[in-house]
Amino acid sequence: MASSRKRRSAEVTVALSGGVDSVVLLHELSRQLPAISALHVHHGLSPNADAWARFCRKLCRQWKIPLSVHRVKVQRKGKGLEAAARDARYQVLLQASAPVIALAHNLDDQAETVLMNLLRGAGARGASGMPERSRRGSKTLWRPLLSVTRKEILAYARRHGLDWVEDESNADQSLTRNFIRRRVGPILARRFPRWKEALARAARLFSKKDLDASRLLRSFLSSRGLRAPSEAKLTEMLKQLAAGGGRTKLTHDGATLRVYRGKVFLASGEESSFSSLEWKGERRLALPGGELRFRRTRGAGIDLRNRPLVIRRRSGGERLQPDAKRPRRTLKNLFQEAGVPPWQRDALPLVYCGEALAWVPGIGVDARFQAAAGASAVVPEWLPNSLFC
Repeated sequence: MASSRKRRSAEVTVALSGGVDSVVLLHELSRQLPAISALHVHHGLSPNADAWARFCRKLCRQWKIPLSVHRVKVQRKGKGLEAAARDARYQVLLQASAPVIALAHNLDDQAETVLMNLLRGAGARGASGMPERSRRGSKTLWRPLLSVTRKEILAYARRHGLDWVEDESNADQSLTRNFIRRRVGPILARRFPRWKEALARAARLFSKKDLDASRLLRSFLSSRGLRAPSEAKLTEMLKQLAAGGGRTKLTHDGATLRVYRGKVFLASGEESSFSSLEWKGERRLALPGGELRFRRTRGAGIDLRNRPLVIRRRSGGERLQPDAKRPRRTLKNLFQEAGVPPWQRDALPLVYCGEALAWVPGIGVDARFQAAAGASAVVPEWLPNSLFC
């Protein structure tokens, strides 16, 4: 099969269930690779489980391929039977001595997985389906048949006179995958004959975008002097950042990551509060979370006849009128309109004239305190420590 690319230097263990997919994969890889073994997981869920293990032993003896058989006890612990069996199987596979584990997932499996993920509302990451190669701890999971259809696999098996076992649970339509395969798939095929290929192609496109996102996040963290996360943590970070809103907060290497309107913000940690302080003409004031600068000018900014100017943080209920032709509005509405992230709003330094709010970072000066043409004024500027991409 053209999709089974040669790997000369790596030893590979094939996950052998005894079904046609894994038998074909084992047969094809045994013809291509110099170092190969097989592993069969005995779940004990079927009355035929012992017979399947015997079949795998006989097959591997005939083909002179080392085989290990592992018995597992499937513990559901609140999971569905399919998920629990899969978890038990992967626990064994990831303990294999070979660095590469070959899995027999095919194009039909990929299409069914993508459809199930979309129906569950899994989003873009779920739509990317199963990758051809991925890392789990120290192991590489390799799916050489991911672009090969089930029909092509059956044709290969018959052409080479291969035997395999049939899992009777494949007929159980109470299992979601079987329901998709036996009931939904045929209906889709009548209207969309190549729906499987279409979903598999979409999965590759989503996977490429996911890979680009991984590279972008790694580059972003590196540019900020942060260590690269593990593959597992990177995957989890991307998942949370993609799904999260303004409340999403991740920590990595002593920094805090937040996301808002498609941008990732990076802060050194939680901002600490500060007491009210009066501006006494300084050009710069160092505050928790950044620096407040004051530029003297004429005819723009806060009229300097409005004194004293006091810097405080938001306490709630504030209103501002940046435009004299428009009504006074709440800071919440103004912040939303300006795209200020929710977690930054309470940390911003606000400039008051006495008890009246005169200036807000990113919003502007209240109409009551704006300098007239030629009047001596000061323009505040807030430079936060937080960075974003």
